[in-house]
Amino acid sequence: QVQLVESGGGLVQPGGSLRLSCAASGSLFSHNSWGWYRQAPGKQRELVGSISRGGDTNYRDFAKGRFTISKGNTGNTVFLQMDNLKAEDTAVYYCNLGQPYRSPYVPSEYWGQGTQVTVSS
Repeated sequence: QVQLVESGGGLVQPGGSLRLSCAASGSLFSHNSWGWYRQAPGKQRELVGSISRGGDTNYRDFAKGRFTISKGNTGNTVFLQMDNLKAEDTAVYYCNLGQPYRSPYVPSEYWGQGTQVTVSS
């Protein structure tokens, strides 16, 4: 069984930065790709970006140039660095562990509980 726990959300002013973390525990085996998603009130959950087993990243257009996904050294942590945040980035952010042995990233059934990010002055 795999468990994912996100942290790092909070309230930030427009133009500010936040760094989200997602820590995985359990039987990770060959899981080593990740995705970050977000869900704003009244909207569907959407992909923010992903990182493959080899470290290649992909981002949605709204995240390019502002968001950066990286992995921790231990292999069970992934980060989402968010800079120049805008009000429209307000959402609950979720991490997802990619399916094992798949590259590029393919989402699995393993999700974290989400962390709230609010961008407001």
